[in-house]
Amino acid sequence: MPIIGCIADDFTGATDVASMLVSAGMRTLQTIGVPTTSLDDDVEAVVVALKSRTLPADEAVSQSLEALAWLQAQGCEQFYFKYCSTFDSTPAGNIGPVTDALMTSLGTDFTVACPALPANQRTVYNGYLFAGGVPLNESGMQDHPLTPMTDANLVRVLGAQTHQRVDLIDYATLSEGAEAVEARIQALRSAGVGIAICDAIDTQHLHTLARACRHLPLVTAGSGLALGLPANLADRLPAAGQADALPAIAGREAILSGSCSRATLAQLEHAREHYPSYHLDALALADDFEGVIAKALALAEEHLDRGPVLLYASASPEDVRRAQEVLGVAEAGALVERAMAEIAQSLVEHHGVRRLLVAGGETSGAVVNALGVQGLRIGPSIDPGVPWTTTFGTPAPLALTLKSGNFGARDFMTKAWGMLP
Repeated sequence: MPIIGCIADDFTGATDVASMLVSAGMRTLQTIGVPTTSLDDDVEAVVVALKSRTLPADEAVSQSLEALAWLQAQGCEQFYFKYCSTFDSTPAGNIGPVTDALMTSLGTDFTVACPALPANQRTVYNGYLFAGGVPLNESGMQDHPLTPMTDANLVRVLGAQTHQRVDLIDYATLSEGAEAVEARIQALRSAGVGIAICDAIDTQHLHTLARACRHLPLVTAGSGLALGLPANLADRLPAAGQADALPAIAGREAILSGSCSRATLAQLEHAREHYPSYHLDALALADDFEGVIAKALALAEEHLDRGPVLLYASASPEDVRRAQEVLGVAEAGALVERAMAEIAQSLVEHHGVRRLLVAGGETSGAVVNALGVQGLRIGPSIDPGVPWTTTFGTPAPLALTLKSGNFGARDFMTKAWGMLP
């Protein structure tokens, strides 16, 4: 039976945390949504991928509790609520409301919150979240089209979303080791604190925190904390092996991107130098949706035999704002998602694409739903937090990568293909 059960608030975040568990030696399965049947795979961890980050809080809570109940039924012992390493959420949640609900359901009065992933330049220092070496609200996240983040102080951000008292476990305590962190946890609990934001400015801090959290029924974090949790279970894991082994899948290759993050925009700039590309403009989609889709697919068919093609709706913050002013925030986003979903479905069903790289959390959610993906087996990482996977539930298995918009090096979209078996 699985030992760790994760609930992720978007699809790319789910593959992110799953890849961390795999890299630490845990065989891991990711489901798309909450399954309706019991688990029959031999794994040590299961990640349930939801698309709840931007839902109304009550819907996010309901879906998360449904996922928790299913994971409990599979025998999981420790639970992990995974959100983005940029801690982005709507002003009313959903990180706080979901954490409150999971704590109540599990009957626990304390948990931690740590979005840090130093390998991807996400660090927390004195409760402030830094991305790429600058405060979160100066990193480009202030321009996120759906969940803009304008405050880097996580104690303040989370405190506005939760019924719990929020305090801090700082880097000095973490640097003293797991026993010092455990002592701080006991002091905070005694003082009535329910959630502690945890600093982490290097990977060792995450391992220390994971050790100190070994008895907590619930942890909440980005993917970084998953690097340390398997060490708590070393005596229960199988002998060292290839937890990330995947079968070879042959077929045509494509890249789909809807993310507007700075990291993805830089990756697209690099990829356009190597691959044929087509840009789907949101306003053009609004004027002639099927016509734009047809042009994108025609370009793809012309070039697919010679390697990957790149079809993207990603745009600069200025262009995103222009589209949102004309179409509305929700409609602009929904239009792009619908386009990416329709293109993905056509590429797979009619153009022989079997190896697909998708950038952006919302885009990834739309694509896996359109393709009928029920779950993913997690393979090797391309960059920290972004693995190749193979699908199950589709008519034929696909090699699939779901990339968080903020993750990956500039050459991510070109080097990924060389890492497939």
